[in-house]
Amino acid sequence: MSIPAAAAPPVHPAWIRIPHWLNALAVFVMMTSGWRIYNASPLFDFSFPRGVTLGGWLGGALQWHFAAMWLLAANGLAYLVLNLTTGRLRRRFFPLSLRAAATDAGAALRGRLSHDDPRRYNAVQRLAYVFAMADVAALALSGLAIWKPVQLGTLCALMGGYESARHVHFFAMALLAGFIALHVAMALLVPRSIRAMILGK
Repeated sequence: MSIPAAAAPPVHPAWIRIPHWLNALAVFVMMTSGWRIYNASPLFDFSFPRGVTLGGWLGGALQWHFAAMWLLAANGLAYLVLNLTTGRLRRRFFPLSLRAAATDAGAALRGRLSHDDPRRYNAVQRLAYVFAMADVAALALSGLAIWKPVQLGTLCALMGGYESARHVHFFAMALLAGFIALHVAMALLVPRSIRAMILGK
């Protein structure tokens, strides 16, 4: 017997949806302001177009970057704690299997990957979301090492020094940008996933 839509539990409860969109906002601000900060002292022989950066100048970009940093830190920590205490992290994202991820990726490329139950993540989604969490952690740690290289000297040393921490931060940002592009593309291919993240059902 099927449960009426109005009575069915939400695919994503409000405590998942609100942090998701706050994280999206924080990451957008940090990424675009970070590109402006990068332009002030490039690591490589290119810079980001000024039109896609935020802050206008280095000082303004730093202010935006730090403001979004505190939002991402507080919101991300609350999200992680809620996922751990409710058991959602274990239920939704584990166990992980590279073999299952390869199988599901192959099915997706052939257009045969089912999306019947939006409450269940396939192996590719699980791996991608766990990767994104680890990548954000690498971004945060490398960012702290760049921000306070003297006060957090041990962390900076573990990153291989200040310049190495900058490289870690840059490549972690690039990987996150790749994840976001894939995430948005997949959401557009399955529009009801966007509805679920907005309305919960």
